[in-house]
Amino acid sequence: MNILLANDDGIYAPGLRALRNALQRLGSVMVVAPATEQSGVGHSITYLSPLTCKEIYDGDDFRGWAVEGSPADCVKLGVAELVPQPVDLIVSGVNGGLNAGINVLYSGTVAAAIEGAFFRIPSVAVSLEHDPHADFDAAAEMAVCLIEQIMNKQGNAPELYNINIPTEATRTFRNGKMPEVHLVPMGVERYGDHYIKRQDPKGRDYYWSTNDPPPKRTDHETDLNALASGHITVTPLQFDMTKQLMLESMRSWGLGLAKVPIKQPEQGS
Repeated sequence: MNILLANDDGIYAPGLRALRNALQRLGSVMVVAPATEQSGVGHSITYLSPLTCKEIYDGDDFRGWAVEGSPADCVKLGVAELVPQPVDLIVSGVNGGLNAGINVLYSGTVAAAIEGAFFRIPSVAVSLEHDPHADFDAAAEMAVCLIEQIMNKQGNAPELYNINIPTEATRTFRNGKMPEVHLVPMGVERYGDHYIKRQDPKGRDYYWSTNDPPPKRTDHETDLNALASGHITVTPLQFDMTKQLMLESMRSWGLGLAKVPIKQPEQGS
């Protein structure tokens, strides 16, 4: 199996290294990652300037390609130009910080996986709760175990998955127990819209984004609720944002434009 591995924390991120090591038991791994951290860039792509990339080595060991671009750029360029063999699986991560709830829409990690799904290649995003002592190796081992099961079940179907791992799950794993894995929908509660207002030395206002207030718990289980309870979450995603039921309902509306006179521009205007 040929695997393209990307992320949004950059090619030197510990989560990328851990996931590369763990994925090697599934096949050949080629890393194409941003040269610098690209957290929160979403699905941005570079088209107003050329993309530059270079080979990165650890001694004689080829670490991968460092791209001066976004996570989505890395996957596009990797599939189209840098990886010589057809890619069978795209994995993004392990991200330092959860990408659950509405953060899925902001995440460069998830965007890299979505870009893989655009190519109709099975794609998985993997994220670990932020912690100063984050255990990326444990997270990578658990993620690869789940990825292997997913691939065995779905084959080469071009599906898209989002895996999130709380810190508590890595501790449980290190203690020789298996954390629970919950298949859950993405939470859509708004949160993290508070800013701290400060002034720079010249008296100009600036704002620092926070994660407050936290998301509210819902009556039904979501990725946010399950993660708060210490469970690993797996969520199937889709990039087709069409609201199909609404589209069908709108077909009966008869939307159109009535014939109206076109106003001619005044002379001299």
